[in-house]
Amino acid sequence: VGVKVGVRTRGCNGLSYTLEYTKSKGDSDEEVVQDGVRVFIEKKAQLTLLGTEMDYVEDKLSSEFVFNNPNIKGTCGCGESFNI
Repeated sequence: VGVKVGVRTRGCNGLSYTLEYTKSKGDSDEEVVQDGVRVFIEKKAQLTLLGTEMDYVEDKLSSEFVFNNPNIKGTCGCGESFNI
């Protein structure tokens, strides 16, 4: 049905993004529909992700989701985790 986005405590800098397919909307999930894609944001991640832009980028070496989060104060060297 859609993709669920959240954050988990993980990595050397504190938080990392999670993405998973979901078949239903959770009771407290926020739903965003963009270009026909349903994205559900976990309740505990909503303030962390406020104002964040998510994009899917493909180039010759990789294909990945990229998050542009204006709330981030710092990231780790490998870019896997962030802090707010």
